[in-house]
Amino acid sequence: MAASSSKQFKNICVLFGFHYGKYKEFIQVAADLGRVIVERKLHLIYGGSERGLSRLVSKVIFTRGSQVLGIIPKAIQPLGCLSGHQLENN
Repeated sequence: MAASSSKQFKNICVLFGFHYGKYKEFIQVAADLGRVIVERKLHLIYGGSERGLSRLVSKVIFTRGSQVLGIIPKAIQPLGCLSGHQLENN
């Protein structure tokens, strides 16, 4: 697909439906993805979970100064997907 527009992406969405468990190499890949997203000056939108690879990517991106937005439906908050705190940039 050829790029014919001068518009560039400003946001990227990641969603990993995967808990890395025994696959520790996925941790490094997720961290690398976060670094690439920041290098390209993109902001992240992710599934909002406090667990798994999506959260790892969000932490890498946030700590390196890009914006992060986690979205999670209220209906599944009681399942323990969120810790009840938000990232803050002080």
